[in-house]
Amino acid sequence: MTADKSKFAYSIFWNCGLITIGALIQVIALKSVAIPHNFVPGGLFGIASLLYYKTGWLDPGVLYLVLNIPMFVLGYIYVSRRFLGYSALAMILIAFFYQLVNFQIFISTQLYAALVFGALLGIGAGMVLRSLGSNGGLDVVAVILNQKFNIGVGKVYFTFNVILFSLSFINLENDLVIASMIAVFVCSVAVDYCLSLFSQRKLTFIISDKPQEIADQAMASLKIGTTMLPAIGAYRKQEKTVLMVVTNNIQLKRLEEIVFTTDEYALFIVENTFNVLGSTFSRRKIY
Repeated sequence: MTADKSKFAYSIFWNCGLITIGALIQVIALKSVAIPHNFVPGGLFGIASLLYYKTGWLDPGVLYLVLNIPMFVLGYIYVSRRFLGYSALAMILIAFFYQLVNFQIFISTQLYAALVFGALLGIGAGMVLRSLGSNGGLDVVAVILNQKFNIGVGKVYFTFNVILFSLSFINLENDLVIASMIAVFVCSVAVDYCLSLFSQRKLTFIISDKPQEIADQAMASLKIGTTMLPAIGAYRKQEKTVLMVVTNNIQLKRLEEIVFTTDEYALFIVENTFNVLGSTFSRRKIY
């Protein structure tokens, strides 16, 4: 079953579908909300939009495609042809849909428009990033830096957008730039949520005097594995066994019930994990 899911995630149909729908949602956000309110998006499209607002030369869709030419080269050299192909598809679709979408979502309040713009853009970008490609532009650089130097994607976006919005303050009204910053923040949250929607897990540590009983019940009732970690209490110097269990949100409450039904004095520690790779969980993404 896991192997079938992995094959489907790498299929052309699945990846092209994600990229097509994600690109269309992003263009609707950009063309129907951002442009009418003169918002400055983050990344390379932000530069394209800023140039368009100031010069009126071409339109942001075409400028975005031109600015992405160096990204094609970097993606080809440092990542893979497959990554480059899917990213190129996303960039072409964004430019293509930009020419087709000609309606406006009428929102009179600037703040509300920023929230809607950020949410739609984040959902669309997140869908594309769930594929084996990217949205092009800054995504390509972020993926390269993450793979080569383990620099977080968020840090790359943050640094770039700080510079972009600093320049925007010089050329645009302060209220407009602040609204754009709110939109970019909402967008980043939406992207993270979209990426972790089916991958987020709960990492639990269980400290109890009855570790074997809890482990047996968890494996029998929830069909999940447990790992026993040796530990020593700092105060009494007694040897203990700490259970480490990775589970999802649905199973978490059932696991909690098993723990405290077995040992009411147990210590139940829960941490959020963005992603769990390997074994019966998600497979590592190879671009």
